[in-house]
Amino acid sequence: MNLNDLAANVLQQQRSTPDLIADALREAILRGIFQEGQSLRQDEIATQFGVSRIPVREALKQLEAEGLVTLHLNRGAILSVLTATEAQEICEIRSALEVKAMQLAIPKFRETDIEKAAVILSATDQATDAGVLAKLNWEFHATLYATAERPRLLTMIKTLHVNCDRYVRVQMAQMDYQERSQKEHYQLLDACRKRDTKAAVRLLKRHIDIAGQQLIAYLQQIAQKR
Repeated sequence: MNLNDLAANVLQQQRSTPDLIADALREAILRGIFQEGQSLRQDEIATQFGVSRIPVREALKQLEAEGLVTLHLNRGAILSVLTATEAQEICEIRSALEVKAMQLAIPKFRETDIEKAAVILSATDQATDAGVLAKLNWEFHATLYATAERPRLLTMIKTLHVNCDRYVRVQMAQMDYQERSQKEHYQLLDACRKRDTKAAVRLLKRHIDIAGQQLIAYLQQIAQKR
């Protein structure tokens, strides 16, 4: 799949043009279609989507807010590079925010929430594509946090996931990451099913910390090769 395919897919949806373009560019970045430090030329993107540069500019502003691109006055949009230090900070913030979301959510869990999370884990067991696995991973966590009824908090957490997503997809493909992550997901779901907030928080924090340590080590290796 390339940017043209992604553009064709999202333009069929009933949403604003900048949002649709942002969706396609975001997925292209997460799939590795664009490379670190690569320039995203507004005129070329506008041509591919058959639009003016205005909605492209708005889409790029969305991606800048998510930390995926950096806008420069004379160079345009450049695909951001995540450093090990930045990844460490992101994981530290994730841990604090997601633990809070979990603490707020567990008392409000319904059986349908647990069942929905279980279905997502079952689908994850069958998936092999790194992009699909990453999306299911977010859906699982988002399902657990949804009953906290804190939409701003959930938006902040999702942005942090997106910041790391493209690198986590590579981790899934290259390392024995998915099997252990899935095991931890099932343990977390079991604690949620029992409404055991203390155990759920402990498992979630460890899950984020271990994933963060692996991501930091991976980014350090990449930096050494540059």
